[in-house]
Amino acid sequence: MFFDGWGDLVRLVVIGVLSYVGLVVILRATGKRTLSKMNAFDLVITVALGSTLSSAILSQDVSLSEGLLAFVLLCALQYGVTFLSVRSDAVQGFVKAEPSLLFFKGRYLDRHLKRERVTRAEILAAMRASGAGSLGAVEAVVLETDGSFSVVRTLGDDRGAMDTVEGMAEHSA
Repeated sequence: MFFDGWGDLVRLVVIGVLSYVGLVVILRATGKRTLSKMNAFDLVITVALGSTLSSAILSQDVSLSEGLLAFVLLCALQYGVTFLSVRSDAVQGFVKAEPSLLFFKGRYLDRHLKRERVTRAEILAAMRASGAGSLGAVEAVVLETDGSFSVVRTLGDDRGAMDTVEGMAEHSA
């Protein structure tokens, strides 16, 4: 129960080190985007890689070669989806969400807040975290595709950073 023998511990160390090294090599080969946090699909891949690493290290039913093949498969799928999403608007629309405008020029956009399941208190917390002391100091709050909030202090005449935000067109004057 507490100690089954040295063989299991040696296996854990050897498989753990080799799995880790294999995963690092595969991640380096597939690029930075594999572990980015740009959207929900990226998060799923990151969690799946962690789960696979855990299974490869702890489960005696999973061989080193099976674990490494699972890493390659997940990274290849991630690479393929991102490759296609850069080249196809249809794939990009399926895989990626658009950022959403939640607060604009002193007004909460309640329809967007409900759709995104965000409360006014969360908007206020994002404003405080950005250093804004009042609603008037903030022009917009955007829910980004990775689930984080962006607080925009002033838009000025050039609104280029806001062009891809869902709901911006209907609230611009």
